[in-house]
Amino acid sequence: MGLPIIGHLARAGFRTLATDVDSKKEPEVQRRAALWVPDTATLARDCDIVLVCVGFDREVRELLAPGGAFRSARRGSVCAVLSTIHPKTIQDLSRQNRAAGLDLIDSTVCRGADAADRGTLLSFVGGPRPIVERVTPVLRAYSTDVVHTGEVGSAQVAKAVNNLIMWACLVADHEGLALAQRYGLDADLMRDALRMSSAANEALAKWGTQTMAWAEDDMAIVAEMAAACGIALPQADATREICRALKPRRFKLDQYGR
Repeated sequence: MGLPIIGHLARAGFRTLATDVDSKKEPEVQRRAALWVPDTATLARDCDIVLVCVGFDREVRELLAPGGAFRSARRGSVCAVLSTIHPKTIQDLSRQNRAAGLDLIDSTVCRGADAADRGTLLSFVGGPRPIVERVTPVLRAYSTDVVHTGEVGSAQVAKAVNNLIMWACLVADHEGLALAQRYGLDADLMRDALRMSSAANEALAKWGTQTMAWAEDDMAIVAEMAAACGIALPQADATREICRALKPRRFKLDQYGR
């Protein structure tokens, strides 16, 4: 997601700096008219608004631990975490960094890689309204929709709910179309028909382009959140187990249908 977002920021006229642990990405960053910097500390020192787009909870913690890579951040600067992580993680890090003068918020993104390429992502944003209003012009460089969900951590809750429903839909689509195939229906015809029906969902619309690469991580976060607040989510539990069994891969319909 990071590379297309960098390109949208640069095209929108923002002076855009970028870095990554993989230095081989430097040519791609430069091709998008952004400036490559050698490390996160340099980036944090030179930017008023920083977007963090890494894969895992532990990586966010390592980056934003007090006294870590962001110790050089400008006082009064804002760091928005795009990564999908546990709400408590972003809340804890926000409190810890506030004393150092760094405003840390969450700004999760939805709609997938195609939307990132087109600049049509949905951004959920959790944080104080003045800070959200300050970063919104930046977010609109790559998002057609920006929703302020509440205080810090609320964007992670919104993304978890989105992902819970998304993965459940994808699993249900595969099972439903497999059943249709077994009873002799043309799967492509059925999929097109379902997109016009009350069963329409985004997974059907993006059929054949999605993977389950992040499903287990997403559903693990949902399970931890549910346990923390004492709510039972039996369908989410079943979806998690199915996603874990299927493993990250691209699917063709006949893997369910035959």
